[in-house]
Amino acid sequence: MWRYHPQLLAVAVPRYTSFPTAAEFGDTVGPDDMHAALDALAPDDAVSLYLHVPYCEQLCWYCGCNTGVANRTLRVAAYMKRLGEEIDLLATRIGGRRISRIAWGGGSPNAISPAQFDAAMAQLRARFDTSDAQISVELDPRGFDWRWAAAIERNRVTRVSLGVQTLSNHVQAAIGRVQPIARIACVMAQLRTAGVGSVNFDLMYGLPGQSRADLAETLEQAIAMAPDRLAVFGYAHVPHLIPRQRQIDDSALPDAEARFRQAELAHFMLTGVGYRAIGFDHFALPGDAMAKAARAGTLKRNFQGFTEDPADALVGLGASAISAFPGWLLQNEKNSGRYHLRIGQGQFAIARGLRRSAADRAHGRAIEQLLCQGQTDLAGLPELGDILARLAPFEKAGVAARAGSTLRIAPGGVPYARAIAATIDPYRAHSTTRFSSAV
Repeated sequence: MWRYHPQLLAVAVPRYTSFPTAAEFGDTVGPDDMHAALDALAPDDAVSLYLHVPYCEQLCWYCGCNTGVANRTLRVAAYMKRLGEEIDLLATRIGGRRISRIAWGGGSPNAISPAQFDAAMAQLRARFDTSDAQISVELDPRGFDWRWAAAIERNRVTRVSLGVQTLSNHVQAAIGRVQPIARIACVMAQLRTAGVGSVNFDLMYGLPGQSRADLAETLEQAIAMAPDRLAVFGYAHVPHLIPRQRQIDDSALPDAEARFRQAELAHFMLTGVGYRAIGFDHFALPGDAMAKAARAGTLKRNFQGFTEDPADALVGLGASAISAFPGWLLQNEKNSGRYHLRIGQGQFAIARGLRRSAADRAHGRAIEQLLCQGQTDLAGLPELGDILARLAPFEKAGVAARAGSTLRIAPGGVPYARAIAATIDPYRAHSTTRFSSAV
């Protein structure tokens, strides 16, 4: 069993899909920064693309994504037209460049039609070198059918992430996402038939009314369907930021220790049947590319979570999408109206973000190494004395250990990984921003 140290988990911390985190973004950047970031790319640098679809057929109460209901065909069509214009805008700057990854997220990308997906993919293939690009798509099983399966096959999609969350009927009802297990099994069969070689299940713990028995049943049923990867997230209840979460009965949420034990259950059940633990909340079969990257020490972390994508530049397309470059983090307008206006004027839609200092990059590398490889070298980090002082309680509890300047997550320290990473983050000492629970 994992040892529970509530005092080490008392402060909510970021998920560290970027550094600095989005909490530090400001409005001092703009379209010129995107031009500068693209100019800074070396000719042979690979680039990854992320395309955001801010629509879902149905809204789930727990969801924190930038999305709305796809209830007007013309609105979705107008958005896809603008997204195509943004693709062209990017292509005028870096057209023909090798693309290592094309990732579709949302929202739910299958809220658009298969024909719209086909058209966008054809445009990407025409404007960039996508010959060896890995293509991944997030899907809502409730809106998936054979038409979409055919589009997945036509466009050579190799990886799919399914929003499963829970297979417990009463928990599904409590979060506004009802999807029978037969629906998930059907989609799995369709994806395998379409040639998708790597399927991920997104699962959640800490949901309203969810017991350990509920989670165990979900895990057993998920394992039986043999996904190649699973991401098991703790539900982040932040109704002050996400109004739709006010529909969730917060009195039914598991307490902090119950969440901790649910995370523990998921870890040991999945590793017990052969999945490799990746970072602190991902799991993959040993032959999956993510598990291979973890073994090779090449695992990385970005806005899609843990990844084996080697590209150092990620360009986000669509409303609210974030681009990550060595020296910049740049986010598009979140408001779809302002996004339309900026792209319609032939400008990049950058509205928020930051320029990363040398210190930011040093701290970011250390945090990424710690979360991806389980250890990092603290030598040369600014304010090292402050970091060591913040680390002391974790070392005393035995969940973190140091040998010289090398910091590692100790055996049994996985549930404390984000909290340990936060000791390296100088922004957390002065920020009042509220994040999700550390576990």
